[in-house]
Amino acid sequence: MAHPDQHQLQAINEIAEALCSGERRRLFYLCESWDTDNTVACLKEMLKSKLMCYERDHLFLTELMLQLRRFDILRKVCKTSREEVERNLKCRQVLPRFSNTLPREKIEKAKNFLDVIIELEKLDIVSAERVDFVEDCLQDIGRLDLAKKLTAYKMSVGASEQHSSQQQRFRAHFPFPPSNSSNPVQQTRRGPSFHSATENIPAPVYREQNRQSQLDWYKFNTNPRGVCVIIDCVGNDGDMMEQTFKALHFKVVVYKWLNVEDTVSALTGIFRQRENLEGDGFICCIISRGTTNHLLGTDSYSPGLHLDTVRRLFTADACPMLTGKPKLFFIQRYSVPEFQPHATMHHRDEDLETDGCDGPSRCDMIPTDADVFWSHCWTDERQLEQGHHRSIYLKTLTDALHKGQRRKTHLVDVHTEVNGAIFEHNKRNPGAHYHIDLKHTLRKDLFLQ
Repeated sequence: MAHPDQHQLQAINEIAEALCSGERRRLFYLCESWDTDNTVACLKEMLKSKLMCYERDHLFLTELMLQLRRFDILRKVCKTSREEVERNLKCRQVLPRFSNTLPREKIEKAKNFLDVIIELEKLDIVSAERVDFVEDCLQDIGRLDLAKKLTAYKMSVGASEQHSSQQQRFRAHFPFPPSNSSNPVQQTRRGPSFHSATENIPAPVYREQNRQSQLDWYKFNTNPRGVCVIIDCVGNDGDMMEQTFKALHFKVVVYKWLNVEDTVSALTGIFRQRENLEGDGFICCIISRGTTNHLLGTDSYSPGLHLDTVRRLFTADACPMLTGKPKLFFIQRYSVPEFQPHATMHHRDEDLETDGCDGPSRCDMIPTDADVFWSHCWTDERQLEQGHHRSIYLKTLTDALHKGQRRKTHLVDVHTEVNGAIFEHNKRNPGAHYHIDLKHTLRKDLFLQ
């Protein structure tokens, strides 16, 4: 890299001293520099550094002044005119293209690079699958190190999509049964089936080993890892889940004894707070009475909250900031009859009247969007009548997550442990079966650590 010559150094000094504070701030943005020091001296050093990257490109300073609309500086300092600079830029641009893409008011409000990306995403220029624009911009400003990282990311996404396509073809031949089946879900695996006609026992989940490099793993190292919302409408295991996910470095938000309306409000309120979505993932845990496809909360008479609605609240369309990030759902449902509107369910602390009014509708709950892990367990509501009841599913899940954290276990393998524990429980307790529906569209390996 060549150092700026004397003429360019003099031009830099004159430019920096002629600009006001707002113009200096915008200049830092145009140069892709997020230094919070907005002084004249800092601007001079930044421009010198950028000129070294651009190898003394004569268009660099003139294009900056054109973007600032400081045509007087173009004429007095750079010894050129607006028309001449515009003609030169028709053949070649020096600054990153997104400098000209966003409106001026958006540029001035941007405080960091994330703000810029968010605005580009709103314009449908950038997404988790389309990063070519950002890659070109990084190359334009000389950040080849970051451009190479985006190139590697694109390759990993392409490989993941290819693997996902293979999985979809496999599922086309061995589809999952619907979640509202009267029998526990039997997961498909290669080799003999574990299905037994005399035992309603869920079989363990298996997965293919496909760990080629760290590019096949979801990034999970922010602090906090993300937000975990726990909605406990039964009052037994919410505290246990809270401690588990706090130990896994999540920001945990707990709600208890909510009706359906308040449950929807709590869930939608999560993504209205932007800081809740800035981590590497999202977790939703719900413990509630319910019918086949609906959660009832504490309502006595309500059509309930459809399970598919819960998932759709956090899809990429509804919540763009979660695009490309794993979204994990752990649902414990205590089944109540579909057609007994006057049935009364008892809790050890207070009576809750809950019923299902939705009818026997069928719904395919297989997540079709990427990066979803859906674990839904249900058992008979009468188990809540037992003193000090604890969900076998939630207890084995938290135990397996703690062990998985210590030895860096894949999330699907964690769930295999859960399935094994429930398998044994169902053999010992034929009248108190738990049933599991596990489906996922994860594109990479996932380790909660």
